[in-house]
Amino acid sequence: MRDSALPDLTGRTALVTGASGLIGGGIAWRFARAGADVVVHYHRAERPALDLVERITEGGGGAIAVQADLTREAECARLVETAAVWRGGLDALVNNAGVQPVQPLEGMTADDWRALYEANTTSAFGCTQAVVPVLAERGGGTVTHIASIEGSAPAPGHAHYSAAKAALIMFARSAALEYGPLGIRVNSVSPGLIDRPGLADDWPEGVRRWTGAAPLKRLGSPEDIGNACVFLASDAAAWITGTDLVVDGGIGARPTW
Repeated sequence: MRDSALPDLTGRTALVTGASGLIGGGIAWRFARAGADVVVHYHRAERPALDLVERITEGGGGAIAVQADLTREAECARLVETAAVWRGGLDALVNNAGVQPVQPLEGMTADDWRALYEANTTSAFGCTQAVVPVLAERGGGTVTHIASIEGSAPAPGHAHYSAAKAALIMFARSAALEYGPLGIRVNSVSPGLIDRPGLADDWPEGVRRWTGAAPLKRLGSPEDIGNACVFLASDAAAWITGTDLVVDGGIGARPTW
């Protein structure tokens, strides 16, 4: 199961929220390939979560699927407790769960705004607060928020999403400041455009623009984001906290004038 190209996380346990989705599944898979036991969180999409667990276990890794509604603080606490009990502790949390609706700012309601923040930002807050005592008991650990390049460069129709991702980046920095003395490192990862089945057909112009502008001339993959998360959870990143790791194929280096 273990990929020797990745940092060795054998003996560690990671919780990945929203792991039934495309990016979350890629993150969980790369943790498993790094040797970690993985708790695969899902909200409604049980089948993909179970399929991922089966894929990991068939490859010789350790994984379980756990359901929770992370818009509820008590559910965040239950998820973390269940994950910690499974292997006797946790070493890494990746707050990946979230939604990405497209909605013009004109006509957006406060309820729309709150619903997105609950799913994308408050969920990360709840899981982080729940996991800190667990990590501290083991002498430290890591928390990684999945933000977005839209946290600093918004797109039309994503006002609430961009604002929520910007909040996650700053939450990571704030938590790094306050939880560092406990040995807990907190960072964020900001993906660029991640490929999915059918994306080139659904949005051909956007894919052409991206691949034409990005220095590395391709879209990202879920595994690219997983690799970044594994690195931040590893000893190779032992002096990295409070930072935002941008994983965008270099698109941010492109001049806009």
